[in-house]
Order: sequence, then structure tokens, then C-alpha cells
Amino acid sequence: MAKIGDIDVGEFPLLLAPMEDVSDPPFRALCKEQGADVVYTEFISSEGLIRDAAKSVMKLDIYEKERPVGIQIFGANLDSMLKSVEIVEASGPDIIDINFGCPVKKVVSKGAGAGILKDIDLMVSLTEAMVKHTKLPVTVKTRLGWDHNSIRIVEVAERLQDVGAKAISIHGRTRAQMYKGNADWKPIAEVKNNQRMHIPVFGNGDVDTPERAMEMRDQYGLDGAMIGRASIGYPWFFKEVKHFFKTGEHLPPPTIEERVNAARRHLQMAIDWKGEKLGVFETRRHYTNYFKGIPHFKEYRTKMVTSDLSQDVFAAFDEVQSTFSGFEFV
Repeated sequence: MAKIGDIDVGEFPLLLAPMEDVSDPPFRALCKEQGADVVYTEFISSEGLIRDAAKSVMKLDIYEKERPVGIQIFGANLDSMLKSVEIVEASGPDIIDINFGCPVKKVVSKGAGAGILKDIDLMVSLTEAMVKHTKLPVTVKTRLGWDHNSIRIVEVAERLQDVGAKAISIHGRTRAQMYKGNADWKPIAEVKNNQRMHIPVFGNGDVDTPERAMEMRDQYGLDGAMIGRASIGYPWFFKEVKHFFKTGEHLPPPTIEERVNAARRHLQMAIDWKGEKLGVFETRRHYTNYFKGIPHFKEYRTKMVTSDLSQDVFAAFDEVQSTFSGFEFV
């Protein structure tokens, strides 16, 4: 059984990855219902928090039904990170996670996210200071290294553990790779197999089928899987993986009615949480996967992703359900 600090997260837990404009409360709620064991917020800028930036502060919203839930923050300035820890603590999460893995240029250029992989000493000292500044368990999400020539993840993970990190999630790519090529899980397994490691080691990157999740568990021996892109517009992924672990069989894919109902709920919760305009806009990225596999779907998808009015999107959902009722997904 894996534990993050004193939090029992189960045997080979499935974690919802922190994804910008994806891992918001509505989507986290859907994933939790479908079996996600731990969910993380979108990553939050420490500088945004201490400036009281509305978008950053809004991301602190968490709900009892999500627990255990982690709030993820990023930054490279020690004072800002420590102040943001105090702000995050006040929101009552179960876990504080530090983002040392985001490869996006606007984050990296400030020395944050994966940018800190160029300065491992700073990465370790920041983690140590944050651990000492909070009673909550601190976890870390990172990548293998800055590039292929600078992969020191076994050493890095050990050092982060030694300064108090309670778990580490590792994406099996370098920053230079961004999201290209295939994730390499072998170095993550090397971290897990390090005799000195005793905190959970979670794998991330390319866990896109139940078989791949099982491979991460059985062949690579990791403690859990962090699920990112495979869950976007498809919260059922968590349930499908758990069913496969239990039975060795695939669950039938969700029906058109289940998909429309989930999309409808997702959009309504998004509107309730962030308002009509943002709710409609930020839910668009999910629709391709909600309805993946439906033939000649382009005209319906166009309606869903181009309308600024929720009533038009809801009408498109109704149209899809009516038109494709009984359609069998494979």
C-alpha cells in the first residue's frame, strides 16, 4: 500500500495529473467518481498567489468530495514559494505538490517548472525549505532531466527524499523532449529500485491503456501511475484501468448516453464554477475525446467548440444523443 506521509492512497493508486486548464474542480469531480485515487489541481503560480491574482487564487478552490487532493504550485523564488505555501495551507489541501516538470517556455524562462532542472541544488534547497515551512506532506513532480545528457534522476530523487519530500512523480521525458517521442520508464524504475528510496515513486507519461498501466506496475515495479492526457475528455479511464487490474478484461466503452451525460454535467459544473464565458471556453478541449469514435462527427464538434453560448452547446449534445442513440463504440 502506498502512503503519502500519513495518507493511505491504496495499492498502486491512480493519480490525476495537474494539467493547466484541465484539472479544475469540475473535471476532478468526474475523475474522482470514476476511480481516481488522488487528484491534483492545475499548477498555480507562486508569484500569482502572492500578488492575489484572481486566476491563481481561484485555482485554490477544493471540495471535500475530492479528497485526498493536492494543490500544485510552481516558482523559483524562495520567498515567493514560502509565502505561497502559507496561502495554499489556508485552503486546506491534503498535499502540497511542487512543479519541477512543466516544460512550457513561459514557465521555464523564469527558472521555474522544468527550468529548475538546470540547477539541482536550488531544486533541493527549495524543496527542503518548503517541507520545513508546512505540516502538510510535500510531494514533487518532475522530469528525467533537462536533456538526454543531464539525466541524474536517481540522485535527484534521493536528494529530494532526504530533505523531506513524501513522494515523487516522474514524467518519463526530458524537458528537451517536451511531449515528443516515447516516455522512457526505465530511469523511473531505477529510482524505485534504488535501495535507499523509501517514499512512493509514481510514473507519468504515455499511460494511455489499461495494459500500459499494468506494465508500469508489474514490469517496472512503480508505486502508482499519474494519468494525464489519457483522461482528458475521458474520465472513465481510471475505472477501466481498475477493472482491468481486477479481472484482466476490458470494460465495455461508455455508451453515447453516458458520454453526453458526462459532457453535460462537466459543462454545467464549469459554468457554475467559473461563469458562462470561461466555462464554455475551457471545456472545449474535452469534446473530441468525449465523442471519439463517432463517424462524421465534425459538424457536431464544430458547433461545440465554436459557440460562445452554453445553450448552443447543450443543444449540440442533445442532437448528438438523438442522432447517435444506440451507436456502439469499439
